[in-house]
Amino acid sequence: MILSLDHVAIVVPELSEALERFTRDLGIALDHVEDVVAAQTRTAFLPVAGPTTIELITPLQGEGPLVRALERRGPGLHHLCFCTDDLDGDVARLRQRGWRFTTEAPTPGAHGTQVMFIHPRSTGGVLIELAQRPGAGEHSPDGA
Repeated sequence: MILSLDHVAIVVPELSEALERFTRDLGIALDHVEDVVAAQTRTAFLPVAGPTTIELITPLQGEGPLVRALERRGPGLHHLCFCTDDLDGDVARLRQRGWRFTTEAPTPGAHGTQVMFIHPRSTGGVLIELAQRPGAGEHSPDGA
């Protein structure tokens, strides 16, 4: 089940310049920067409200899908991400309703999550990520 908006991802060509604008000019504190090798991204996490963050993302070592995104569309909004407690169940339900995904199976995301991206053709042009955190959706042995 979809639980909440996790983050808004903004692709930037130069992370240090974008971080300066967001931290100095907007006053949003930087939590940390993480390389997400599986996605070929370097990501800066800036918490803004409750569990929601802004993620500034840039290609890791000048490679990967973000390079193409920057070439085609330039910097700007890349995707919205929603937390789920049942990634497999949500993906199966959405596939039954005709939704398309960019991959066949979940891939590793930041913070140990498993993620799937919904193709923009299924969402009116917006790339949407579904992310399940480690342990989310698991039940204790006593059934709780």
